Amino acid sequence: MADPAWHRPLFVGIAGGSGSGKTTIADAVADALPEVALLQHDAYYRDRTDLDFAERSRLNYDHPDSLETELLIEHLDLLSKGVPVERPVYDFSLHLRSKDVVRVEPARIIVVEGILVLADKDLRDRLDLKIYVDTDPDLRLARRLERDIHERGRTVESVLDQYFETVRPMHLEFVEPSKRYADLIIPEGYNDRAVLTVVEMLRARLAEMRQLAPS
Repeated sequence: MADPAWHRPLFVGIAGGSGSGKTTIADAVADALPEVALLQHDAYYRDRTDLDFAERSRLNYDHPDSLETELLIEHLDLLSKGVPVERPVYDFSLHLRSKDVVRVEPARIIVVEGILVLADKDLRDRLDLKIYVDTDPDLRLARRLERDIHERGRTVESVLDQYFETVRPMHLEFVEPSKRYADLIIPEGYNDRAVLTVVEMLRARLAEMRQLAPS
């Protein structure tokens, strides 16, 4: 049940290509400010239990249709009212949702991060601050290789195949064009000055929202 004294949170979207550094920036912002909740868009991959593992492995996970964005939007609307949500947990090794969930409590700032956060209009319309992390493709690929090999048990060949078959084409079709909706573009991924800029912007926005909130 929503708290009647609850004031709408500040919603922040952080987008950028795979390996751009957006997750690092989102984590740094959460560490720098009190009362921040994080929602990862890729936790909302559709649960394709109707397909076997081989079929799931061939899916295009970089297309917007692979994500249950409507559920994420539903969760944002609940959080905006002060209602906790249960965020899915996605098992990237099996390409399935886990039976576990993560309870996300309402917070003053809700950060949503993912490659396609700015590509969906309904999601974008709920964001008060839209950030795009613009990082060189070579650096993004190197980071993706390291992450998928060490954290997700992938082979170099499988990562490269996926990159050229779906990641790069979908980046050019959906991710890169969404940059035009950003309020702030951060070049070359994480840096302390960029995080400080975001933190100061959020503090200013929070102060404005407190002044406008009904007493």
